[in-house]
Amino acid sequence: MTPSGSPRPKLVVLSGPTGIGKTSLAIALARRFGAEIISADSMQIYRYMDIGTAKPTLAEQAQARHHLVDVVDPDQDFDVAAYLALARPLITALHDQKIPLLVVGGTGFYVRSLIRGLFDGPGSDHAIRTRLKQEARASSRQALHARLAHLDPVTATRLHPNDLFRVIRALEVFELTGRPLSSFQIEHGLAEKPYEVLFCALTLPREDLYRRIEKRTDQMFEAGLVEEVRGLLDRGYDPEINPLKSIGYKQVVEFLSGTMDLEQARAEIIKMTKRYAKRQMTWLRSQPDVLRFSCNDDEAVMDQVADFWQRRGLPRETG
Repeated sequence: MTPSGSPRPKLVVLSGPTGIGKTSLAIALARRFGAEIISADSMQIYRYMDIGTAKPTLAEQAQARHHLVDVVDPDQDFDVAAYLALARPLITALHDQKIPLLVVGGTGFYVRSLIRGLFDGPGSDHAIRTRLKQEARASSRQALHARLAHLDPVTATRLHPNDLFRVIRALEVFELTGRPLSSFQIEHGLAEKPYEVLFCALTLPREDLYRRIEKRTDQMFEAGLVEEVRGLLDRGYDPEINPLKSIGYKQVVEFLSGTMDLEQARAEIIKMTKRYAKRQMTWLRSQPDVLRFSCNDDEAVMDQVADFWQRRGLPRETG
């Protein structure tokens, strides 16, 4: 029960690797059941970053109400704790209004922390963090990530080498405790269940997904990805801020700086996106109580969602 004594909020989580079609299905679900969508995407929270994040277009957002999109500017700090501070009260408020809720996104850390709670772990150690940052500058982020892969392969699988903050945090936890961060998270995993959850994951054979990624990358360039990145730089954003180091933006920044040509940037985006999608699929396979659906079988998802909501006294289909 919630603190007010009411039943726990019910969430439908729709996840899956990048490029698999979460947005279109989420909008179809929202329209059919009168639901609202809460984004669980760590990049779509940034303003002015639309094309490279595959953010729902204004036309798509007009079809179903979206939350936690365009929340902060690219140079503002934002992490999973900040995400939870916004998402938790929002879920409570919408639940009190008896509005069905869809959590949609492929950022596994956001999804897991939302539905199972955030593991804080041991306190930080400034000296360790400073040393690890110096090591990253002296060698490379990839070298730190490789060390983490040796010490904590489970955590390393879900983290990109450029996610220096979380790579350092995982190494810091290991140095402080002698245990991998993933072991603490597994222990914590089922300790907190603030919501009743139907967790749906979209799937597609890997080669089919990779073809979609290639096509979507071309569509992003056609839609103006280069102009979007140039606009961010013209606004004065430092190319070293974390959002501009993410897949797609980093490569276009390098193109604009003259360190790679456009075809090299395209090829690198496709390669890194495929790697990211592979990590997302690995993470989803490791999660308990996930129902997997072909991304080409919308009706199967619709039926499962209808059963979940209708058995729990939420509004029936709106049309």
